Amino acid sequence: MLKEEVTLKEGTGLKPGRPAGGSPLNSMVEHWRALLLGVAVILLYFPVLRELARQCWDDANYSHGFLVPIFCAYVLWERRHELSELAPKPTSAGLVVLLGSIAVLFLGSLGAELFLARVSLLGVMIGLLLFLHGWPMVRKMAFPLSALLLMIPIPGVIYYQLVFPLQLLASQLAATALQASHIMPVFREGNILVLPSARLEVAEACSGIRSLMSLLTIAVIYGYLSENRTWVRWLLCLLIVPIAVLSNSARVVFAAIGSEYIGLSAVEGMSHFLSGIFLFLVAILLLMACHKLLLVLLRRGSGEEQAK
Repeated sequence: MLKEEVTLKEGTGLKPGRPAGGSPLNSMVEHWRALLLGVAVILLYFPVLRELARQCWDDANYSHGFLVPIFCAYVLWERRHELSELAPKPTSAGLVVLLGSIAVLFLGSLGAELFLARVSLLGVMIGLLLFLHGWPMVRKMAFPLSALLLMIPIPGVIYYQLVFPLQLLASQLAATALQASHIMPVFREGNILVLPSARLEVAEACSGIRSLMSLLTIAVIYGYLSENRTWVRWLLCLLIVPIAVLSNSARVVFAAIGSEYIGLSAVEGMSHFLSGIFLFLVAILLLMACHKLLLVLLRRGSGEEQAK
């Protein structure tokens, strides 16, 4: 008799510990609960999300922010079967994370600190996942959750600490390239290039920090879609830093040549915008070329090992 009951359970495809009649109802309740919590979070963070969307729309340097949630949604959709198979293991630690994140939102709103208010949304999401599903779900969703940070602009304190060193680095590399190529004599005074007939300032917008964030987002997406090895993905993200610096320095070189031989119109308006788009695309191509070169080296190394 016991053997027949086991066979019956196996034949119906029921999972142990789940009653036959309660499965659809429990699923509906879970979906409605998740929907209500999602609506509550959206209402709570509506002013924060509206301001973030406005900044991404108005400032071209942060327009990549619209791409990030789409990419994260794709990753979750791709992993939907793995996520659905995880057994819920709720933990009360999620409630602590949730309340702490709401407190950060409150402090950020009082102090007009947009970065804190925006980051607290990620904390709320993690807290809800812990409270409802537990650590296994958070670990499985760690990558798409952390990728959401890419859509949040750098806080002003860090931004202004990075801008001036990058301005100096871009101007120094550009001056070195111009001097080594003997295109024109150039003298550097801080972030200002003294040309034969003009003075070119490497302004804050030309520091490259904003294009670096956009390129880093592209590197993360490209690495995830084109590579399975985690260490290679990390290496691609690290490589984007020197690629961004070199491409931005090349932009300064072209601006110096254009301003000297064509005039200030070459570094202003549409010409300046198009040069930025062109070098941004060049940086992406360089990233892809580095990846292909790395794959060739890995294949060659594995071939030599097999030959031995």
